[in-house]
Amino acid sequence: MMLENKVALITGGSSGIGESIAKRFLKEGARVVITGRSKKRCDAVQKQFEKLHPYAVDAIVGDVSIWKDAKQMVEKTFSRFGKIDILVNNAGVYLEKRLEETTEEEWDQVININLKGVFLCSKAAYPYFAEQGGGTIINMSSDSGVSGNRDEAAYCASKGGVTNLTRAMALDYAKENIRVNAICPAVIHTPMFQREIDLQEDKGAYIQEIGEMHPVGRVGKPEEVAFVVLMVAADEASFMTGANIAVDGGLTAGQF
Repeated sequence: MMLENKVALITGGSSGIGESIAKRFLKEGARVVITGRSKKRCDAVQKQFEKLHPYAVDAIVGDVSIWKDAKQMVEKTFSRFGKIDILVNNAGVYLEKRLEETTEEEWDQVININLKGVFLCSKAAYPYFAEQGGGTIINMSSDSGVSGNRDEAAYCASKGGVTNLTRAMALDYAKENIRVNAICPAVIHTPMFQREIDLQEDKGAYIQEIGEMHPVGRVGKPEEVAFVVLMVAADEASFMTGANIAVDGGLTAGQF
């Protein structure tokens, strides 16, 4: 029970990596609030979790790129459970396009959700962390936030921003006992990746091709990322802040 009596807000917690993080946190004793833009999906995941963890989970519908929504997510978490110990800024979108192919609207959407969302939710959570004497923020970056990738101009820009924003926040809040770290996954088999698979004529060959991009020879699993997030969130990791942790099958370790 590594997170017993902790309260966590997980944005984008209604699917993929965020859902796996919420599941693991609940298993470790936390009370969890998940967010998403789909009420149907949020309600379904909440009901699923409540079967094993009654009264320990809630769901909020909202858009992290809108200040009113971000503020409401934090306020409702505090109202529901009386505090907030952990903020996981996981909500994100992906765009595979070169710069000249990217529209202004697409650029704004990727930057607003992936980067501005981290800023707004963290800003909303800060007064609560400061008042209670500490807290933990975990931002979801990417291998694309560590090194550049082809055909991902807007996505690389957004995740590169998350990576360096994490460092800046860690320095700003270190003396206030607020830890800020980032997780940098490579390709993880989420519903988002499954949609890419479904577009392929030879699905098996595509999965193999993407898997072989990673030195370990496969794509990652959401629960593998969730476990690393758990370790970073735990009080036992109290000396860790400002870190950007690769969960990428060795992808960014060097030339492969």
